[in-house]
Amino acid sequence: MLWTEKYRPRSFDQVVGNAKQIKEIKEWVDLWIKGEKQQCLFLVGPPGTGKTTLAHIIGREFSDYVELNASDKRSYDIIKNTVGEASATRSLFSQGLKLIILDEVDGIHGTDDRGGSRAINKIIKEGHHPLILTANDLYSKRIKSFKSKCKVINIKKVHTNSINALLKRICSQEGVTFDDMVLKELAKRSNGDMRSAINDLEVLARGKESIDKSNLKEVGVKDSRSNIFDSVRRVLKSKNLPKIRQAMYLDEDPTLVMEVMAENIPREYEKPQEIQRAYEMISLADLNFGRARSSRNYSYWRYASDFMGIGVALSKKETYRKFARYTGSTSFALLGKTRSKRDLRDRVADKMAEKMHISRQVAISQFPYLTLIFENDEMAYEIASYLGLEDDEVKLFRKRKIKKPPKKKTTSPKKIDTDKLKSDGINSSIYAKKSKSKPKSSPSPDKKVPPKDKPLKRKKIPKKSAEENNKPSPDTKEKEKEKQTSLFQF
Repeated sequence: MLWTEKYRPRSFDQVVGNAKQIKEIKEWVDLWIKGEKQQCLFLVGPPGTGKTTLAHIIGREFSDYVELNASDKRSYDIIKNTVGEASATRSLFSQGLKLIILDEVDGIHGTDDRGGSRAINKIIKEGHHPLILTANDLYSKRIKSFKSKCKVINIKKVHTNSINALLKRICSQEGVTFDDMVLKELAKRSNGDMRSAINDLEVLARGKESIDKSNLKEVGVKDSRSNIFDSVRRVLKSKNLPKIRQAMYLDEDPTLVMEVMAENIPREYEKPQEIQRAYEMISLADLNFGRARSSRNYSYWRYASDFMGIGVALSKKETYRKFARYTGSTSFALLGKTRSKRDLRDRVADKMAEKMHISRQVAISQFPYLTLIFENDEMAYEIASYLGLEDDEVKLFRKRKIKKPPKKKTTSPKKIDTDKLKSDGINSSIYAKKSKSKPKSSPSPDKKVPPKDKPLKRKKIPKKSAEENNKPSPDTKEKEKEKQTSLFQF
């Protein structure tokens, strides 16, 4: 049997370190046993700190437990058929509660684990039994959907002195004489990972009666990776360049490390000049990240890492010996809060770009002018109907809903009462409608109307000669004389 299994704790009293966390776990177990339903328990911490061991100890407090670890496939169907049914049913042989354990949920990814996060969310919502989740990385994107629905307990690294005391106890039980410096070195190399320390001790001491410094060559130095807050703390607290370079060796998204670094610079540095220089280094790191994305040349990451690591560390003149409470980046939380607004903006910009044949960026630049135009109800209605904007999209430009403009009524000409006009002495013929055909003239009583059957005979007018036409008539002569006398009268 491996020593890690042989000396695995079987109760809460045997667990080394994390006394405060164990107290919270005991309270959670007691409330479940009393019949009070509690939130899902989420144990988060680095590898080798005892998360799975604590989950098994909790399982002994209940009648039964079902576990699904990282080596199993954890797709939606598998989790739903195994853990989902167990969380909704009771045990056959006991009437107590059944514990559900899902180990390393931050490792759920890929085609084999498709839909695993969705299944966990459903179990958390519909389950009737206590549920425990474990993860190594609290800030993993894969656990964001259900982290807020659980009671999160941070399992911290075990202190070097506690690991050293445990290694001494194991050596005495195995009958191995040891050098104190060897065990201290093993505890220091483990970097808070108790499982790693026990495995190293087993490699050195199994089958031997004693161990000394010469045996340390058989065990290599652990390739340790810091978490994001340890790296930020090392950069802001130290000016030792080799340690800072080692601290930047992270299995994390480097842009996330930069965001956390930028968030905590004012919490550690006090002088304005130091804060200014540190943020200049952050801006240069961000510039190199942008170059890496645009050119697909990720060798720029090396320069970005030096700027946000060594550059920020050397921005301070002296190290500060004080306690500073570090926090995660608030930019991601701000982006999460404004996500719906940004989606609405992009949706409207896409509709404008499609109708107006412009880019999204140009469409967004026109928003201030649209807010002014939308103050007019008629114009707002016409633009909204042309772009196909919905009610929630219209609120981007005005708070009030757009009312449909009233339809213009086509007024028909009023009929005039001719009888009334006649009584008033007004000739009603001027108001009569003109017909398409010409009105027939009424025959005068003096003229004789020829019968319709007989056509009228035209009288032959004798043609006058040209000389007779040229001769002025006596009437015209008199008129000319009158004109002449009228001119001289003035």
